[in-house]
Amino acid sequence: MATLTLQGRKALARLMQQQAIYLAWGNGASSWDNTLPPTPTNTTQLTNLIGYRKAKQIRFCEPDEQGEIQVPTGKFRLSDTASQHLYCQFTYDFEDGLGEHIRELGLMLGTTPKTGVPAGKYYLLPDEVAEAGELILLEHRTALFRDQGVRETFEFVISF
Repeated sequence: MATLTLQGRKALARLMQQQAIYLAWGNGASSWDNTLPPTPTNTTQLTNLIGYRKAKQIRFCEPDEQGEIQVPTGKFRLSDTASQHLYCQFTYDFEDGLGEHIRELGLMLGTTPKTGVPAGKYYLLPDEVAEAGELILLEHRTALFRDQGVRETFEFVISF
């Protein structure tokens, strides 16, 4: 059986780092407030999409017990050299999804805004997107209410 080498994993991380990565968020279903559903690997889209936020940062990172990045899988530190771990940070503005209950998050690769959407616009509504892209990571979560005066930041580390 063939094995994906460390160099191959770094190459995949480099290729992904060069792409626009968006975090889609959605309402999911209110029944999830009682019991979260599993996150099946064959899912291609969110259940109830609200919008997309372009990544604020896409950087290489390395495992580090003293690292400033903390995710459920461990602690990491940023790295200027290519690694098999890619850090993605998304910071939503105050008005993004205001009043919504967020129960699902999805990292999207290849999301394309429609023609006419201003260049540099970081938050897209579903009707501003020409191509949703590929769902590469899915998270179901307990409901997070988008309240006035709060900026949500989400961090992910993708390991190859």
